[in-house]
Amino acid sequence: MNPFLVNAPLIPSYGGSSVSQPPPYYGSGVTGAAASAFKPYVDPTAYEDPNQALVEFTFDIDPAAVFITEVIGGGEFGDVCKGGLKRNMIGGGIANSIFDNEIDIVAIKTLKPGSSAKAKADFLLEASIMGQFAHPNVIRLIGVVTRSEPIFLLIFFFIVTEFMANGSLDHFLRGKDARGEDLGWPRIVDMLRGIAAGMKYLTDKGYVHRDLAARNVLVDAELNCKIADFGLSRGVDDSAEQEYTTNGGKVGIHLF
Repeated sequence: MNPFLVNAPLIPSYGGSSVSQPPPYYGSGVTGAAASAFKPYVDPTAYEDPNQALVEFTFDIDPAAVFITEVIGGGEFGDVCKGGLKRNMIGGGIANSIFDNEIDIVAIKTLKPGSSAKAKADFLLEASIMGQFAHPNVIRLIGVVTRSEPIFLLIFFFIVTEFMANGSLDHFLRGKDARGEDLGWPRIVDMLRGIAAGMKYLTDKGYVHRDLAARNVLVDAELNCKIADFGLSRGVDDSAEQEYTTNGGKVGIHLF
């Protein structure tokens, strides 16, 4: 049984104040995000202290605001879960501009306790990459959980993103095909246009995804396509001879 699978706040709050400012680069509902949307991509590995990049590009979520309802995927280093985020514990800036309900459905990517230092670094590196993007066709990072649980002497690492109801594009299309359902060319072209817009945005930011595939494109309830899975990181100015290496991509966010 997954020890994180509960129907209540995942980790009690043990002191310290919750950050009440909206996360940077979150989207059009957050003040200043439009101005920062085309801020050039910064490689988090360029920071001497990786935590500095995490602070600059992500929003720290109080662990008591997050809970998991079900595990929907897994990998070598962690699980991908469906869960909830308590709006009233996040702060007025987000609640007033983005969230519509008291508890919002989110996707939660977890890192297993006891993972290696490299796995932790890669996991948080991916969050620092995602936190720099704000586009309707790129998966939206809500924040990260990196607080400790003193009773069990554990530190939990979660990446919290918007939940994509229809999962990965390949899963979605195979399901449609199996049921004999036809999307129709206008809808297919619209979905392709969204993928192209997301990729153009990333390129304009100075970021190369390096692993565009249907499995790494997520589909929301309105059939909007969003680029996801930023485990393979590379700037457009990196050497063409550089080997393709995986950074934090062991658990893709493939949600359904």
